[in-house]
Amino acid sequence: MPPQGLTLTDLDYKSVEKGLVAFISDYVERAGAEGVVVGLSGGVDSSVVATLCVKAVSRERVLGLIMPAGFTPVEDVEDARWLASWLQIRHKTIPIDPIVSAYASQLGVDIESPDARIAYANLRARIRMSILYFHANLLNYLVAGTGDKSEILIGYFTKYGDGGVDFLPVAGLYKTQLRQLAKSLGLPDRIAFKPSSPQLYPGHRAVDEIPADYDVLDPILHHLFDEGRPVAETASLTGQPIDLVNAVYQRHLRSSHKRSMPPTPSQHI
Repeated sequence: MPPQGLTLTDLDYKSVEKGLVAFISDYVERAGAEGVVVGLSGGVDSSVVATLCVKAVSRERVLGLIMPAGFTPVEDVEDARWLASWLQIRHKTIPIDPIVSAYASQLGVDIESPDARIAYANLRARIRMSILYFHANLLNYLVAGTGDKSEILIGYFTKYGDGGVDFLPVAGLYKTQLRQLAKSLGLPDRIAFKPSSPQLYPGHRAVDEIPADYDVLDPILHHLFDEGRPVAETASLTGQPIDLVNAVYQRHLRSSHKRSMPPTPSQHI
């Protein structure tokens, strides 16, 4: 974390890059893996992770998978392909709509049903996870996760979907920090500052689901969980309404199951 008097994003990003590249290189080597597979969405998280992986293990050992749905914005797919070309990595585009439709036909639940929207949204994330792991198993690769600290602390990911990975190289960086790292790595502004959107259903935007924009959210998370400050003090320090800070804190508590292994009854046996 930055020294007192500096903002959350005042980091030495070249030093951050060096540390993350070393972590990835060491982890892949210790795992005895041949390389890394990354899901490319065209967003900042996956773009940063793919770039770091190339620096860590070489472009020849990184595979990028682009897995759009029919409603995925064209510009996101184009940005993902641009990134793969820029990094000179192997990449494949695998549309997931036929797989989702196959599930729907067997489940007997209409994809368009409002009651099933979240279930199908999470299914899409889990299908992407399965595709990543198929290729990882095929090639003896590891699946690189793209979740950042902001998302993880509030549980903004799908359990056993985008949360199902082998390692999380940028989990120690808040979204606002990750955007600055993207700039330091040479990624264009259209990717570094692209509004976050999981694109798990048509019109899906992060801003509609998270308690606040990341510029507001990240300082709250920092005070609550890095510094261990109570809700009221965090509200005072950040200048944000106490109801908002409490909502962030409660979101963290409710999502705790996503950040731990499933509980077992061993202590009762």
